[in-house]
Amino acid sequence: MRLLAVDLGDKRTGLATGDSETGTVFPLTTLNIPIGEQLAAAIAAAAMEHAAEAIVLGLPLNMDGSEGPRAATTRAFGDTVAVATGLPIHYQDERLTSFEAEHRTRGQSPAQGTDAHAAAILLEEYLAHP
Repeated sequence: MRLLAVDLGDKRTGLATGDSETGTVFPLTTLNIPIGEQLAAAIAAAAMEHAAEAIVLGLPLNMDGSEGPRAATTRAFGDTVAVATGLPIHYQDERLTSFEAEHRTRGQSPAQGTDAHAAAILLEEYLAHP
């Protein structure tokens, strides 16, 4: 199954794509669009372009695993993306993905940006623990 991963941010949102059959994951791009309808439309366009069959949206949990206000915002935006794309939304714990992305890309030219790499990491984690 083709998947589109979304690392949601207030100002920047990373996208990655992957395939559950092959396990391959690729960072795509970083969208510089604030959370809202315009971002949902851009995600829908990316999902269509990459033939995604589902969206994996990073869920920002607290370090103790509980959900706070930011998780509620993410789930509400997930509902908006579901309407915009017509695709199922799966949530994946995104704790420490940005830290890992910064570590992996240290010293490299940020062609896709750290946010796209964070999206790729959360998709790798999603595929590793179905």
